[in-house]
Amino acid sequence: MVELPYLTPQYLFAITAMALLIADTIYPKSRRPDLLAAIAGIGPALVALSSAWFLAAGTGQAATVPALFEGMVVVDGMSLFFTFIFGAVTLLVVIASYDYLEGSERMAEYYSLVVLAALGMSLMASANNLAMVFISLELASLPSYGLVAYLKRDQGSVEAGLKYFLIGALSSAIMVYGISLVYGATGTLHLAGVAEAIPSLGGLDGLLGLGLVMVLGGFLFKTASVPFHFWAPEAYEGAPAPISAFISSASKAAGFAVAFRVLVWGFPLEAVAETVPWAWVLVILAIVTMTLGNFAAATQERVKRMLAYSSIGHAGYVLIGLAALAGPGDLATDSLVLGAAMMHLLVYGFMNTGAFLFVALAEHWDVGRTFEDYNGLARKAPYVSVAMTIFMFSLAGLPVGGGFLSKYVLFAGAVQAGFWWLAGIAAINSAISLFYYSRVVKALWIEDPAETLSIGETPTGMYAAVIGAAAVTVVLLFAFDPVAETAISAASLLLEGGV
Repeated sequence: MVELPYLTPQYLFAITAMALLIADTIYPKSRRPDLLAAIAGIGPALVALSSAWFLAAGTGQAATVPALFEGMVVVDGMSLFFTFIFGAVTLLVVIASYDYLEGSERMAEYYSLVVLAALGMSLMASANNLAMVFISLELASLPSYGLVAYLKRDQGSVEAGLKYFLIGALSSAIMVYGISLVYGATGTLHLAGVAEAIPSLGGLDGLLGLGLVMVLGGFLFKTASVPFHFWAPEAYEGAPAPISAFISSASKAAGFAVAFRVLVWGFPLEAVAETVPWAWVLVILAIVTMTLGNFAAATQERVKRMLAYSSIGHAGYVLIGLAALAGPGDLATDSLVLGAAMMHLLVYGFMNTGAFLFVALAEHWDVGRTFEDYNGLARKAPYVSVAMTIFMFSLAGLPVGGGFLSKYVLFAGAVQAGFWWLAGIAAINSAISLFYYSRVVKALWIEDPAETLSIGETPTGMYAAVIGAAAVTVVLLFAFDPVAETAISAASLLLEGGV
């Protein structure tokens, strides 16, 4: 296979962002939507393809993975797996945004911020040093703040962006202070160095233990997990719907990617179990997060806000992948449950992004925001309504899309790891989610439409993005084996040790 630089996906993201800014400079008075959209779409597409290319070539699957910049960045199966997710989600968001941005004078800024945020997320997945973790996290966060507040003349968007920024700044401050405590206790920011220093300290002392707790808090914020979840409904509700899709899918995956690496490589359970057993802490947080998210989603009347709380619930499911590591399982069992969390994040990236993009389509038609506003919409737009039905049932775990298999493997892995009761709680929560997901389907297909219901023209980009996401969600139900094998292999390599 053609030899490419190990950081080719990251380079492509950076080149795309620069190309957008250069194009905007050359044509400052021209809106050039086709050119900007083409540049913004080609970059993420190449990122996804190059990541898949590396995975197919076995890059990062050997015992020794490529380490760059003095070991601050590594390229292994997990980083490539998540980078593929970021490329695919970014591509869907860019395609849908083509119609959403119609008439806007700030297209280049919008697309470049999306691509720069994706670049930060891809670096988060590869970060092997706590300094790199913080830098990449900020690179992903800062553009996101601006994107949430992109609708400058919309009070809800500006308010959501301000809240997201203030809470994000507080979270970053807590996290970087925790990193400084870890450095003060161990004398290093390299994850392998931190892990080596812990036994010599006799485990986690007060300083190092507090540092771990504060770093963990930063991860919980990025993944919208309890108790750092309260920003998510406001940000998702006020942001442009394509950006809600981007943050709820790609940003959440990035938060979990960096958490997987830092906790497994930097703070291995066998070294910290007596002081801060983070896996058992995450067991409790997983239960609270999935339960709160699902019950809150069940009480919502707005579809977009329901999806926001649903996103919190799914963060609780993914936390099972880390929580179940506290069990007495062997490497194969731990690889299964951690790999299952990665599988769910990939499938979730398509079905959740597609659901939010359907909401963007409804906003484009000025249909409304509540469940009642969606009544009878399937009679006006049957194809995208079928896609939305697939997203809803797949998110609930019914066998219409890859969400069924990803949840099944995740819950089965928890049972195999000895956490059958945690899998039972997750299954109950998944059953509860069927109630509010089915409300959308009921409104679309069963309820009678209002006399005033009408839709405008067919926006090609949004239609293509929604239908494409639904097609991938269904295909993953029948072609799940390659995803599962890649994820389990990447998780096994991660659990075998750091660089």
